[in-house]
Amino acid sequence: MGKLFPGLLPEHEAFIRKQHIFFVGSAPLSAEGHVNLSPKGHDVLRILSPNEVAYLDLTGSGNETSAHVAENGRITLMFVAFEGAPMIMRLYGQGRVILPGADEWEELSPKFELLPGARQIVAVRVSEVKTSCGFSVPFYSYEGERETLQKWANGKSEQELERYWREKNAVSMDGVTTPLGHIIQ
Repeated sequence: MGKLFPGLLPEHEAFIRKQHIFFVGSAPLSAEGHVNLSPKGHDVLRILSPNEVAYLDLTGSGNETSAHVAENGRITLMFVAFEGAPMIMRLYGQGRVILPGADEWEELSPKFELLPGARQIVAVRVSEVKTSCGFSVPFYSYEGERETLQKWANGKSEQELERYWREKNAVSMDGVTTPLGHIIQ
């Protein structure tokens, strides 16, 4: 059954490093707002300490997590074993969005390969780690990363990316302005 931990143990960190995908969950303050769940691929997650992780957030069709985290900080990251021994791991915590040009960006961005379309870093102060069995999760085999987003972003100029962010990433579907929206509008 599920076990709770106050932070990441070395075996948790080893499990995370083996995963090719993780999921990010967030929600606005409003009970009528949309709960968001986003898959994240590529090598974008970094473990900074037993109680802090960060991921490089790439351009997407929306920017819900950024809006929710700016509004209330609540965020959950979930990792699932699709290969090997079964396990599900959730990291519960408070997030913050770090934009290019901020002092913290200068500190954290060198820890990542800055992939095309990188728009922000989401850092998470982890308050609890929960593991559960994952016995019903099916096996899936990893075949590789999709390069579609990177090819798309490489085909855009900086001005074209900023225009896309203004049109698609500045405001959440519930009308909450994202941190990115505050600087590009």
